[in-house]
Amino acid sequence: MAAAGHGSPSSSLPRRDPPRPPRDGYGVYVYPNSFFRYEGEWKGGKKHGRGKLLFKDGGYYEGEFTDGEITGEGCRIWASSGNTYSGQFVLGEPQGRGVMTYRAGGCYEGELSHGVREGYGRLVDRDGQAYWGWFHDNQRHGQGHMVFRNGDEYEGDWVRDQRQGHGVLCCADGSTYEGQWHGDVFSGLGRMTLCSGAVYHGMWINGHPAAQARRMVILGPEVMDVAQGSSFDLNVQLQQDSGEVAESEDGRVLQISAGVRYVQLAAYSEVSFFKVDKDNPETFQTPFGFECIAYPLWSPKSGALEPRAALESARGDPLLPRGDREPSDTSRGQRDIPSGPP
Repeated sequence: MAAAGHGSPSSSLPRRDPPRPPRDGYGVYVYPNSFFRYEGEWKGGKKHGRGKLLFKDGGYYEGEFTDGEITGEGCRIWASSGNTYSGQFVLGEPQGRGVMTYRAGGCYEGELSHGVREGYGRLVDRDGQAYWGWFHDNQRHGQGHMVFRNGDEYEGDWVRDQRQGHGVLCCADGSTYEGQWHGDVFSGLGRMTLCSGAVYHGMWINGHPAAQARRMVILGPEVMDVAQGSSFDLNVQLQQDSGEVAESEDGRVLQISAGVRYVQLAAYSEVSFFKVDKDNPETFQTPFGFECIAYPLWSPKSGALEPRAALESARGDPLLPRGDREPSDTSRGQRDIPSGPP
């Protein structure tokens, strides 16, 4: 009679239980999935106290643990991004105050929630531009101050990483803008003061003045009779393309270049507007292409007429030789005006 068969060899081997984490004190534990490895303090079989949790991808956390969770002060390095955070943690996420350093450049110091910038903080990007103010959902949002790479500074409202609301921009060249913003550009009522002193105060649309002056117009006659030594007034107006007065601008500096046409009178003429100093025959070119001669007028020794008297005398005498005037009977007794701009 055959003997009873025995069980299979595999059933006779003792079953090995997975290693258990330490109960209390200091210990090392490798998790069953082998992705985590913990070295540090334990309490009641949970990570509690100071310790270091290593990840298989090369990242790690080192700091405080509470009841088995990453909670407290610590430092976290992400192998995938290369970013480093040092500060407060809650349930494994950066939360509270801390410093985040980015591998691409720049850093953030301030408040965080669930790993993103939330609250008040200071951000410096890789180009050296700095912002300190309020954040929401990892973006500049609320009141803030920004210093740009080109030296410009902005202080005011932000909405989702863009200047929006009321703000003041101080440019590196000395120009300033104070007013409304939308979509990161001037939009609404605002005042721009340029470094030249020109000022525009009015509405802005997509970063451009709504009623900007396009041209300067000098009101009055095209030709003016001005005697040497006497003053005269000019009325200058800033106009839009439509011809309407641009009332939103002021402070512009007007530079006027005046040209004088030198007219050689006939030898027999008794009228002389110019007394040329022959010892100093300096000439210079004007913007109109006329040749100007530097001269003193009506010196006490010359015996010439006073400026006003000379002008009155000239009104009855011809300024040009007979051959240079138009052959018209009505021109007798009238003054001839040289051609060309004044």
